[in-house]
Amino acid sequence: MAFNKSYNITILLLIFLVACQEKPKTTTSDKKATITIKDSVPPKEEIPKEEEPFKLTDENAIEFFFNYNKSLKDDKVKITTSLGSFTIQLYDDVPYHKANFIYLTKQGYFDHTQFHRVVKNFIIQGGNSDDKATADKRRAIGRYLLPPDAKKGYKHHRGTISMPSSEVNNPHMLASPYEFFIVVTDPGSYHLDGEYTPFGKVIEGMDVVDKINVQPVGKGDWPFKNIYITKAEVVK
Repeated sequence: MAFNKSYNITILLLIFLVACQEKPKTTTSDKKATITIKDSVPPKEEIPKEEEPFKLTDENAIEFFFNYNKSLKDDKVKITTSLGSFTIQLYDDVPYHKANFIYLTKQGYFDHTQFHRVVKNFIIQGGNSDDKATADKRRAIGRYLLPPDAKKGYKHHRGTISMPSSEVNNPHMLASPYEFFIVVTDPGSYHLDGEYTPFGKVIEGMDVVDKINVQPVGKGDWPFKNIYITKAEVVK
């Protein structure tokens, strides 16, 4: 009996050892099979909406030029035309008109516009054109008018640069910001005082202004031969 008991124990141990050796091992491939595969396609990003370009309007123009003028140190603009060049100095205490003229100059608005109205011994008027490019620039910058500022004591002496009023729906004589005129009359055209806003004066090249003023004109005082502003630039 002791032999049989010992024999049975030996048999059980052998069965146990064999069972342990035959237990399947986890392979590397088996481990990989248990890994969750994540989507490799990145999430679709939202395309940011493009902001509409800034445009001046009657509602925002005054605030814009008020802030623009705060850090504005420039006050001289050189205007080069097809007949020569002249330089304008702008008045500091006519802030909206000064800031407007500097802003348009830096935007390149006046480049390739014309002196479209010439009245002998009176004025030359610039800033307009019959070219489509000028209309496109106005649309890009915005549609707005400026309030008159004619009570600073400036008069329409010869060489004064002033801003005409708009002729469209304008009972308050608001200024047309894209155009300007220069007085040629000697000593001046004082009947314009109080109606329009002087905002600077010609300090160099008045002979060129006079040269423009004697050019032959046709209907509507438009010169027979176009007089272009080839470049307007801020100078020190």
